[in-house]
Amino acid sequence: MGLINFFKKSFSDMKESAKAQHEVDKANFSAAKAESHAGWEEAKAMGDPKRRGAVMQAKRDEQIAEANERKAAAEARIDAVRGNE
Repeated sequence: MGLINFFKKSFSDMKESAKAQHEVDKANFSAAKAESHAGWEEAKAMGDPKRRGAVMQAKRDEQIAEANERKAAAEARIDAVRGNE
C-alpha cells in the first residue's frame, strides 16, 4: 500500500506543478504580447512627424538634464578637492 500512495502523491504533485507552470507561461505570454503591441504602437506613432518631433525633443531634454547633473557633480568634486566648499 505504501508504494501506491507514493505514486498517487507523486502524480498529484506533478499535476499541481504543471498547473502552476501553465499559469506562469500564460502570464509570460501575455506580457510578451503586450510588449510587442506597445512596440508596434510606438513605431506607428513615430511615423507621425509631430509625435516623432515631440518624442525626440523629450529625449534630448532628458539627455541635457542628465548632462547638467553630471556637470554639477563634477564641479562639486572639483570644489571639494580645492577646499572651496
